[in-house]
Amino acid sequence: MSKTPVWKSIALSLTSDIAEGRYGTGDRLPTEAQLAAKHGVNRHTVRRALSDLADQGLVHARRGAGVFVAARPTDYPIGKRVRYHRSISASGKIPGKTILALTTRAADEVEAEALGLNVGNTVHVYDGLSLADGQPIGLFQSVFPAERFPDILTALADTHSVTKALQICGIADYTRISTRLTARAATATQALHLHLSEGAPVLYSVGINADPDGQPVEYGRTVFAGERVTLTLNDGDN
Repeated sequence: MSKTPVWKSIALSLTSDIAEGRYGTGDRLPTEAQLAAKHGVNRHTVRRALSDLADQGLVHARRGAGVFVAARPTDYPIGKRVRYHRSISASGKIPGKTILALTTRAADEVEAEALGLNVGNTVHVYDGLSLADGQPIGLFQSVFPAERFPDILTALADTHSVTKALQICGIADYTRISTRLTARAATATQALHLHLSEGAPVLYSVGINADPDGQPVEYGRTVFAGERVTLTLNDGDN
């Protein structure tokens, strides 16, 4: 088994320090010399770790002043009632979404099973980026049964919100009935969208949302930037 590169280990350590509040937004990190001495490495190794954090959008350098924390990872609750805009706003950041594609196609086997459809039934698909303070934190795909929600793509284009689009289509409320989380390494395409390095850690979430009668209304897949998001489990309403 290959070992984690030393620079990556340093980057993960600093990310943990930022996530746990040891360094807040705007705080200056220790100097390269201090970090090199702490970890027993040369400054080139430290510089690569800091460069990685900068690529993730977690820190930024000021010439002659040092390296400063740009933003702490965003807390994002996973529970019965997941609402993206409300959750990001509650974390003190500005939520946003970018539409990458709105398409209609046949459901694959996994999607059909999740939505209670037959393989090949038509589904509407919403691909996009979730943003916090303008920074991409998640690459998502939401799949909806087309026969039940024939106009949902138009609603999504107008609102950029699954909750609002479902309301327009007659679903006043919905809840999460299942969530599965796995750790993965970012593919080249995922890394490009999320402004990560290929192979960077990501969290892969698969979830099913249902209406008050328990009928599935959305099957969603999301790839979260692992170093920018802290997923928290919440059994209550989010």
